[in-house]
Amino acid sequence: MTTVVVGAGIIGTAIAYELQTRGRQVVLLDRDEVGRGASYGNMASIAVTEFMPASRPSIWRQIPGWMLDPEGPVRVRPGYMPKLLPWFARFVAASRPGKLRRLEAEGAALCRRVYDDLLPLLRETGLEDELTEQGCLSLYSDEAEFRADREHIEILERFGFPYRRLMGAQARELEPELSDTIGIAVLFPQNRSLRDPFRLVNRLAQRFRERGGEIRRAAVAGFDRSDRITAVRLAGGDRIAADEVVISAGAYSGLLSKMLGEPMPLETERGYHTQIMAPGISMRHSIIWPARAFMVTPTAGGIRVGGTVEMAGLDAPPDYRRSKITVRRAQKALPKLRCEDFSEWMGHRPAFPDTVPVMSASAKVSGVFYATGHGHLGVTYAATTARLMGDLMTGVTPPVDMRPYRVDRF
Repeated sequence: MTTVVVGAGIIGTAIAYELQTRGRQVVLLDRDEVGRGASYGNMASIAVTEFMPASRPSIWRQIPGWMLDPEGPVRVRPGYMPKLLPWFARFVAASRPGKLRRLEAEGAALCRRVYDDLLPLLRETGLEDELTEQGCLSLYSDEAEFRADREHIEILERFGFPYRRLMGAQARELEPELSDTIGIAVLFPQNRSLRDPFRLVNRLAQRFRERGGEIRRAAVAGFDRSDRITAVRLAGGDRIAADEVVISAGAYSGLLSKMLGEPMPLETERGYHTQIMAPGISMRHSIIWPARAFMVTPTAGGIRVGGTVEMAGLDAPPDYRRSKITVRRAQKALPKLRCEDFSEWMGHRPAFPDTVPVMSASAKVSGVFYATGHGHLGVTYAATTARLMGDLMTGVTPPVDMRPYRVDRF
């Protein structure tokens, strides 16, 4: 069988490799170079503790205030607000207590599997060296800040994810560059980091190509189908015959699903980072500061600072003031951090209003499958998504219940 996987980020590339190992002839297709979307600029974290729905009331009640603050962690461009309203209505609907508990369980079910799937993939492809051993430190200036984040800790306790509370001095023993203003920290030992997420997806694509996989660069213009999918039409007029198609094009997946008559409430949470190659400090762990909404990770040969959300659609130009805000906040935690020899980046995270990805067969077109909407957890969920989609597409019973991730749940 020939399978066309549309989207060559970490999700699509991992799926293409997995299907190849299961005997499919696979074409990996993208409008851009391999890994040039969100996989290029993510925060390089295997963030297994970050599955909580963003629709928690403790979050969305702050959104109006954040939107009025030009330096708030969430920014909606005014002209985009009317288009966002239907998505936001679903976002609020996902905050009902019973619904939240189900969404937490659905995210935890994926995160529990992450290393069961990721470590074998890295070993099999010879990429074990891409994963560090160090975890992530969550920072709090005082007990009040820690209590404000207690909901997060309680959810982790409920699902059995390990953590260790540290006093400020203990945290500085692990990361000496931390400011003396840090009074409390929590170590998440399972939140390990990648040495370079862009390099990882490219090395995985290289393994796929070496084993006979085909990678093509072209935009999708449409699809051919009779009683099932038969081909992918490319801009320029070419066609790729296909027995199956997997839509894993990140934030662009919604445009492709509309071509198939199956619209989905997928938005882009635009994220920014600053990659600093001359930071003046060294770090071993990644750090997050929930109250100040930023993350810092040692990756890609330097230190990466990110952690903002902008809702402005796929076409608006970047606003790199967002990057500068997170760097200033990072310097509060890391006083000696210098921002020299740096670059700024903006990318599109694919986000559903309930924070849970879609991993399912199409409800309308036979032979079409979706794997998208992984939000901030694309690199975290990549190997697990590949395993689950491989099972789903080859008739193997997946190790988790796939009903919560179906495309027609909205």
